[in-house]
Amino acid sequence: MMNKRYKKRQFTTWMICCLCSTLLVSCTLDESPRDQIPEDAAYQSATSLFQNTVATLYTYIGGSEDGQGLQGTCRGVYDLQTFGSDEAMLPTRGGDWYDGGLWQDMYRHSWSAGHDLPKNAWLYLYKVITLCNRSLEQIEKHQILLSDIDYKGYLAEVRALRAIYYWYLLDLFGNVPIVTSSTVSMQEVKQSSRAEVFSFVVKELQDTRPYLYWSYSQQPGDHYGRVTYPVATFVLAKLMLNAEVYSGKPHWQETIEYCNEIENMGYRLENDYYRNFTVYNEYSEENIWTIPMDKDLYTNQQQNLFRSYHYRHAAAYGFTGENGSCATQKVLDIFGYDSDDEDVRFSLNYWAGEVLDLNFEFVTDRTGNHLRYYPREVAMDLSGSPFVETAGARMKKYEVDKNATKDGKLMDNDIVLFRFADVLLMRAEAKFRLGGATYQYDGEGPTAQDDFNAVRDRVAENHRELTLQNLLDERLLELCWEGWRRQDLIRFGQYESLFEGNAYYSKVNEKDGHTRLFPIPADAMATNHNLVQNPGY
Repeated sequence: MMNKRYKKRQFTTWMICCLCSTLLVSCTLDESPRDQIPEDAAYQSATSLFQNTVATLYTYIGGSEDGQGLQGTCRGVYDLQTFGSDEAMLPTRGGDWYDGGLWQDMYRHSWSAGHDLPKNAWLYLYKVITLCNRSLEQIEKHQILLSDIDYKGYLAEVRALRAIYYWYLLDLFGNVPIVTSSTVSMQEVKQSSRAEVFSFVVKELQDTRPYLYWSYSQQPGDHYGRVTYPVATFVLAKLMLNAEVYSGKPHWQETIEYCNEIENMGYRLENDYYRNFTVYNEYSEENIWTIPMDKDLYTNQQQNLFRSYHYRHAAAYGFTGENGSCATQKVLDIFGYDSDDEDVRFSLNYWAGEVLDLNFEFVTDRTGNHLRYYPREVAMDLSGSPFVETAGARMKKYEVDKNATKDGKLMDNDIVLFRFADVLLMRAEAKFRLGGATYQYDGEGPTAQDDFNAVRDRVAENHRELTLQNLLDERLLELCWEGWRRQDLIRFGQYESLFEGNAYYSKVNEKDGHTRLFPIPADAMATNHNLVQNPGY
């Protein structure tokens, strides 16, 4: 492992440099920050221009504070996609995790325009977009420092990253402003339709792809953690997969074509599913884009594991647990938990039953008995329940880094954003929707069933016929805890019906499509009267 660590440190010097020169900005669109380094020091050469316009942007992909980063932190983008679905919940556990009803609102889909999570995501996404706009302006201003190849490459990488952030915005909020200048005033900012934002993102990625590096972003090297050609291609595949939701028009053939491109770049399924999530997982041949993690080099945190673990469970590793998030009853049903047909991936992704420490010794609870999780006892409010601390299957997605610091949050497992198993499932779905399980693109190559089987055969012993429902279930079985469930449920038309029969389910939700889109934050609406709120709020 030491050789890998040495390589990781040697090849990420650009990341260290950008950490030292990060430009801090406000979340508003029109503020000029006063705490950035002087321009004459930031833009003296091609190297310093790169560090202060391109490299610095990657310090925001992960995060160390609530609401920041695409994954790894709390109360932001990842939590909207995960706890805003039927995949996971943060139960009220007596005096813990009520938080003013915040997590109950997520579970019941009863959030409002004043809810903290949509607000945090909105501010974070636009903050990085604002930084991208400033970087583009500085690259243009200092073009003389660059060769033609570097000039086009720098612009392309920043535009592609900005497009990815707009993709998250259109997915979460729908009709959002497209802002391409860092100096625009709030009074000038107007919304574009969701279809217009979709077209903008697609065009930006298509236009910039030819100038991006054809490199593996997930592996240590000069392009580690960056937006490369494969990363942009994956996002285009996702955009095409969800095109009917975003624009009203399906693009299944384009989905297949982009997935084929990714396969031809040499990505493959790892023989061992868990290899993608181990400590030092940066050499996975399946992962496509990750958030680089190194407890000695970066401040990015992985908070999700220890947010889920019981206090005593985390303490057995020398860390601090928060005894929070867990699987829903729906997840248990799909995995076939505690049945003869239980999917093997359940034990790879969830803690259930008695808990072992890293020495395979039983962890004890506060009374000295073996600590045991009870998945089927989970409920939104566990106050008064004998299982208030132990209900729910807990997150086990990533291998525990026994050398992690900061209560286990600074670990060396890179956080997986995109991987090849998803590519195969996207392609299987697109083919199936075009022609059923036996459909082959252009009459050759693997069928939809073949792509589906390729993912299942790695871990599952039982054959399953490809149907839309089985495909939706397979996406959860394979990709749980990876932030895709909400998007998948919406595409499959099963999102609005999540809480029918629940006393908190509102007919307003059903009528107006409330919850398919999150509300534009009330603070943003108050600041800019050009914005129109999403239906149902």
